[in-house]
Order: sequence, then C-alpha cells, then structure tokens
Amino acid sequence: MGEDRKTPLHDEHVALGASMTPFGGWLMPLRYTSDLAEHRAVRDAAGLFDLSHMGNINVTGADAAAFLDHALVGYISKVREMGARYSMICAEDGSVLDDLIVYRIGAGEYSVIANAANAELVLAQLQERAAGFDVVLEDVQADHALLAVQGPRAAEILRATAGLAEDAEISGGTAFADLKYYACLRMRFEGEPVLVGRTGYTGEDGFEIWVAAGQAVALWRALLAAGEPLGLVPAGLSARDSLRLEAGMPLYGHELDTTTTPFEAGMGRVVRLDKVSDDGTPVPFVGRDALAARKQSAPARVLVGLRGEGRRPARADYDVVRRGPGTEPGTAVGRVTSGAPSPTLGYPIAMAYVTPEVSAEGTELAVDVRGRAEPFVVVPMPFYRRPQN
Repeated sequence: MGEDRKTPLHDEHVALGASMTPFGGWLMPLRYTSDLAEHRAVRDAAGLFDLSHMGNINVTGADAAAFLDHALVGYISKVREMGARYSMICAEDGSVLDDLIVYRIGAGEYSVIANAANAELVLAQLQERAAGFDVVLEDVQADHALLAVQGPRAAEILRATAGLAEDAEISGGTAFADLKYYACLRMRFEGEPVLVGRTGYTGEDGFEIWVAAGQAVALWRALLAAGEPLGLVPAGLSARDSLRLEAGMPLYGHELDTTTTPFEAGMGRVVRLDKVSDDGTPVPFVGRDALAARKQSAPARVLVGLRGEGRRPARADYDVVRRGPGTEPGTAVGRVTSGAPSPTLGYPIAMAYVTPEVSAEGTELAVDVRGRAEPFVVVPMPFYRRPQN
C-alpha cells in the first residue's frame, strides 16, 4: 500500500488543528473541534467540507450519453444540460460497485463523481465498457479541488464570498438565485471559471464548487471569511457521517457493496429498466438482466431505519435480534450497517438490513450491543428532514 494522498487543502486543515485520518486512500480531516459542534453548525448555519478526494471523471464525445446509459443503471441521456443525477454502476450480477453523481455540463460532456475508495475501479470499469462507443474518458481528479458548503445559510454564504461571481457569458444567462436542486452553474472565482453544483449529502441545502487545484486555498479562505460571521465552521468526516445518517443516505461500504443490489438498499428507483435507444429498442445496460430479475423476486433482506428507545447506540456490524422477554440477545434477524446517537434528534438511530418479516414500520426489535439487547423500533427514513421555508 502506498502513502495516503493529500488534497490541495491539507496544510489548511493542519493549520486549523484538524485531526487527520486515512480515508479511501487519502489523509482527510476527521474533525476540527468536536463532532457535535460541527454537526450542529451544519444544521443551524453551515459547514465547509473538503471533498477533493472524490473521483472526477470527464466523459466526452458524440456517444457520451448513450455510453453512460449503457454503463450505468440510470437514464443519463435524459439529464438536462447543466443538470445532475444520482446513479450507480453495477456489475453484471446487479451488485453495486459504486454510487455516483453524474453532471451534464455541456453537449456531449459529462462529469462522473465517484467515491474516493472506488475511483480507480469506476474508471477501469468505464474504460472497459467504452468499447464500441465514440467517447473519451479522462481522470481529472488531480486537476481540481472540490469544496462544499452545506447548511441553511449556504446560499447566503456563497453570495457573500469575495471573488466568487456570476458571469452571464459562461452561465448561459442562468443566475445563481435560479440554481435548482440537482443542477449546476458556471461561475467565476477571482476571474477563473468554476463549476457550482447544488446536490448535497447532509439533508440540508448545499453547494459544491469545483475549482482549479491552484485556487483551492484561496477559495477555502474566502468561503471561511464570508461564512464565519454567519456561523460557518470547517467540518470533517465525522460530522459528515452523522449528518448523512440522519438524512437516511446510504454510504458505500456500509449500506451499499458488492453483496447488495440497489433494490435491497431501497434505491430501486435509480434503476431504469425502461431505457431505450433512438430506434426504440431497450438499452442493454450492464447488469440489466440481473436487476430485472431481482425486481420481480422477493427480497431476502430489507434496509430499514431503527430508532433507539434507550440511550446506548447501535454500531455497524452489530446483530439485530427479535425483541423478547429479558435482556439476553436472541436469534439474529439482521445486521446494523450504520448507527450513532443523533445529535439533532437526541436518541440513537441506525440503518440495518433485516429479514422481510420484521421490516414493517413499528416492529419492535433489539440490537445486540456488547451482549445486551437494546430496544429499537423500525421507523421510516429519513430520520431528519430540514424545515421547509
């Protein structure tokens, strides 16, 4: 194994006193002050995240849309220009190799954002699947930094950031105020083009900014300067994980992996079996046959949300058991994939795969927490929804 890579913002994190940790082949900030403070800042105001470790693959060419329809489970050719779509890349057996966000940033031009630990695999799979298509694949991860501002004051902070400006010439006339959810916009930072997306992974409003690696430090500092009076704080991986858990968002390696199809994970909606080519014939995308069969079959396990009725949290890989008299754990009916105390809600929450007969909302279960059966109940996800204005 080689040495963990560092993002262009590594020295900024160290200077801010961040605790650094290996993650997906990178050295990333785990926290700067406290997990709780960073989590609450995102819910109340905003957090600033370094996402420069994420994979970034450009797909260009006359067949770019048709190729992505073939390579991914989503209907990417239907994405509008400057729009985005959450999708997955699956193996022939329908198992999930990674979950992705795909941005259409021009005619025949797409950006595929992959999880850091899977970036090389995704690139290799796309290259393999590109045979026969007029496309060019380019790994541009090293050329850019990716910063994200997440929280209810995110838009206000971007508007206040010195050097970050709208430019009608490169935005096609779209204003920042008109940027919709799951869309992107070309802007400028200190005169140079940047791409701003509006997707998010915390359950809050949020923006992602792709900037040239050489401008990353300047943009990071400008965002902090604009945001600090509004409650913005830098936030690390720990807060990111607790936020996405509250929002009920799956994480690769936990809820998603090569033993799981999108249907078990409750993400069957991203699988578009109705994709057709220009002549009306079905698109034979990778994994289609296995996923079509899986859609018609009864699930062996179901991903559910669990709310703790006590104070002890469930953690990943703990057994889920039937709840019965006494406190001794019983026969396992599932396994926790993610779990933690919820800073926002004030009680433990978890996601778990369980057998179908115990997956109904309101089912009383327990989690084996170090030999003690802690009471949990099945609840709908997400656990948290941001207030609507």
